[in-house]
Amino acid sequence: MASNICQTLGRGVTRSKRRAQKWMRKAAENGHAASCLKLAGNVYQNIPYAREVGHVVEAAGLASSAGVAEGHDVPPEVLAGVFYWLRKGGHNPSLMLHDFRREALEGARYCQNETREVVGHLKDLKVCPQCKSARYCGNVCQKQDWTTGGHKGKCGTYAE
Repeated sequence: MASNICQTLGRGVTRSKRRAQKWMRKAAENGHAASCLKLAGNVYQNIPYAREVGHVVEAAGLASSAGVAEGHDVPPEVLAGVFYWLRKGGHNPSLMLHDFRREALEGARYCQNETREVVGHLKDLKVCPQCKSARYCGNVCQKQDWTTGGHKGKCGTYAE
């Protein structure tokens, strides 16, 4: 999991979303429950390179046979891969798919500023231009977290 974080943030290596997803898959293949959950969520949300890396050939028909494919706006083969990774990590696929769908429709709390309770979609939030990992619902929120929330101290370590 540490290599995944290094690739995602670019700590000591060139930042690469594709390699980060590959490291996530390696951890998931070894049964790391948190990596299985994260990879399944990334595949469901169509995070860059996740569907390419998280594709599982032996998962064909897994979700449709389980009767959970109704109501999801993702292709059945993608849903089968999500179902596979959730099962591999020991998670309840029906419950987690419900949560993934709710977050896709309603959004979730992605803003880094903990004083805000803004719910939105991940793609709509602005990314910190320096570390590229923190997300904010707006410029005011980002400035507030930079000065009083402590992101300034964390962001400097990411940039090194």
